Parts: sequence; C-alpha cells; structure tokens
Amino acid sequence: MANVKTLVVTGHGTNCERECAFAADQAGSDQTVIAHFSDLTSDRICLADYNFLILPGGFLDGDDLGSAQAAALRWRHIRTRRGAPLMDELRRFLDGGGLILGICNGFQLLVKLGLLPALGGAYFTRQVSLSHNDSARYEDRWVTLKINSASPCVFTRGLDYLYVPVRHGEGKLVPGDETILDRLREENLITLQYVDPQTKEVTQAYPANPNGSPLGIAGLTDPSGRILGLMPHPEAYTHPTNHPRWTRGETSVLGTALLQGGVDYLRGR
Repeated sequence: MANVKTLVVTGHGTNCERECAFAADQAGSDQTVIAHFSDLTSDRICLADYNFLILPGGFLDGDDLGSAQAAALRWRHIRTRRGAPLMDELRRFLDGGGLILGICNGFQLLVKLGLLPALGGAYFTRQVSLSHNDSARYEDRWVTLKINSASPCVFTRGLDYLYVPVRHGEGKLVPGDETILDRLREENLITLQYVDPQTKEVTQAYPANPNGSPLGIAGLTDPSGRILGLMPHPEAYTHPTNHPRWTRGETSVLGTALLQGGVDYLRGR
C-alpha cells in the first residue's frame, strides 16, 4: 500500500492552502506539506518526492492579467536552481502516476497550463479557459453539484452529489472552439455539473449555476482521470458544522470525500 504524500503549493496570492492541507489530512494523507512556489524553484522541495499535488484557491498575482495567467507563465518558463525547467518536473510527476487537484484559482491555473481537459492527449495545450461570471460580479454561495458516474476521474468514484461553496469572479468555462463542448461531453471529461437543488437537473439558471458556464460545467478531468479541476471549494466543507444550515439538522456528503477518492486511488483501494 503506497503512502500518500501531498504537496500543497502556495504563494503569489493563494489563500486556501491551509484548508486544503487540513482536508488532505482528514482524507487520510500520510504526509502533507505546504510549500511556497519558491521552494520548488530553489530545489528545497522536489515534486518527485510526492504523489498528490494540490493547487489551492486564491487570487494568483491579483488576477491582474486574468485569473492565473501570470502564474501559468511562471510555471511554463521558470527554471529551478539547478537550471532544469520546472515544467519538466511537472511532466515527470504526471508520467510517474501523480494526482493533481486544482481548486478554483488552481483550476484556472490548470486550464491555462493546458493540463485540462487535454482532449486527444494534448497536454500542455490550452483548449479552454475560464472567464468572468455572467453576473459580472464575485459569487460567494453554496451550490449543488452532480457527479458524472461515467467520468474516468479517480477523485469522484462512488459519489453522486456534492453541496459545497463557490467563491469566484471568473468561473465561466469558455471553449477554444465550438467542437470542444461536444468532445468534452462525448468523452465524459465533464466531471461535475451545477444542478438545480430541487430537481437535480443540470442547469444554466442563476444562481444554481453561479457563473453561466455552458452545460453547467463546474469541474473537468483529463483522459487519465488523474487530474481534476473544479471551481467549487470541497476543502471548505470538512465538518458537518460547515454546512450553512447545520443548526437545522441539515447535512450532506462532506467535500473531504472528493480528496479521499484521490487518497484511496493512490493506495490502490
């Protein structure tokens, strides 16, 4: 049984790293480390020593060039102290079977790095983006998510629905061309969708769909199922008392279950 070693990368504007680390621990991670991006470039931290990478939410570089755009350029072009391109280390991490979870700003980073959705195996090629919500404002509310049981995603196995919060201003998925959405649907790479909380049907209606994302897309996976990006925050629901109506006795599956799916996969369960 493999030990699960989780690395949560922080710096340059992230603000959910501690919640992500706590959620990973609650999900059963054997070792969880929060490291600044500069720890990777200075070789104090090596991706090869971990098998679970979490890119947390926040506002990387203040979203000044668009959400996670500057961070994506940093990942693409920076070299470590040894002179090795950091992207080469990320490629080796993936080739070695590592898992990546990108939440909110982390999801934005994954799509701008071209790691999601990687249609046709075209990793590191940007095929979609995430842009401003249709409401033209920051949305902070709880949403109901439907899990696609046909998705290859290892994080969502055994889950049907989640109820977790969103906190973003740029969460609407924008495809690179008109064929992308059809391919995402056909290949079951749409892992999570916003649904009406009453009917449980996928919806475009605000506020159940907080950003106007087509097909109600809340999260995507890659063909391997080992990369997941989503706009909602599963790490914000790690205890029943986090539920906005817990005092009325309401509860649901914890967001921690999403991370536990990744932990179980790495352990071969």
